[in-house]
Amino acid sequence: MQGDAPTPDGQVADAVKGNWVDLYAPAPARPYLRLSRADRPIGTWLLLIPCWWGLTLAMLFDGKAGWHDAWIALGCALGAWLMRGAGCTWNDITDRDFDAQVERTRSRPIPSGQVSTRQAAIWMIAQALLAFCILLTFNTAAIALGVLALLPVAIYPFAKRFTWWPQVFLGLAFNWGALLAWTAHTGSLAAPAVVLYLAGIAWTLFYDTIYAHQDTEDDALIGIKSTARLFAENTAPWLRRFLMATVGLMGIAVIYSAIDSANVLGMAIALGGPWAMGWHMTWQLRGLDIHDNAKLLRLFRDNRDTVMIQLEYFGADLLT
Repeated sequence: MQGDAPTPDGQVADAVKGNWVDLYAPAPARPYLRLSRADRPIGTWLLLIPCWWGLTLAMLFDGKAGWHDAWIALGCALGAWLMRGAGCTWNDITDRDFDAQVERTRSRPIPSGQVSTRQAAIWMIAQALLAFCILLTFNTAAIALGVLALLPVAIYPFAKRFTWWPQVFLGLAFNWGALLAWTAHTGSLAAPAVVLYLAGIAWTLFYDTIYAHQDTEDDALIGIKSTARLFAENTAPWLRRFLMATVGLMGIAVIYSAIDSANVLGMAIALGGPWAMGWHMTWQLRGLDIHDNAKLLRLFRDNRDTVMIQLEYFGADLLT
């Protein structure tokens, strides 16, 4: 019965209402799960999908698929959940003073006093170590890439302090999985994976600029930089450029992956992915209102559907 549902205690302002953490997780675990953004699963999807892009295009590239690829897909899913949690915890540790001054973030576990900085650091390390154990099941090149991924993850929280383009650093971190999953399958990096990575960065610039518009007023007061503040009323033309870059680079990555194979049908189906993704991003752009925070958050969350539609095409090409 609805009336018997537990009362969310310490709910974060921009969390999904009625999420499982607030309603059903054990009370002592809730602050830590909130640090990991378990109450906001969209970030895990945005980190995971580039991994699955890289894996499916790698299989298109060499025409091979095996049971180990199923583990790569599952390992990436588990790793994305853990590393998204570790990365968000790191972000909250470094931004704790800023978060206390921003309306949307002052309810997060550290500024609201639900956990201490030391407790958060221990939780971050525990998540990272579990993710590292999963990484060790991949090949040596993928392990090296996984360790190297810590560099953009560590830098990102500080980027908003020194550049108007912190979303680029977020893109570098969030799309690293495209490189890692490709390498986990093939054993080495190749040009299509790099082009795919660049497409993911352009996509991140698109969706995170939308997301950052929620905080422009508070960010201006405390000196935080973002593409949302930089573009301001000119945001829509910039988003259109990021859309075109995403679709164009994604298409090049698909062609590059399939050009040496005789599977013309598979290439044609896979190219439907960037096309469908572009249409969904266009739909978001048409609904953009940078002064409506509720709509901005809704459009940001819709990006899971954007890439799931695209991934269906990538998966379908493997069946040809």
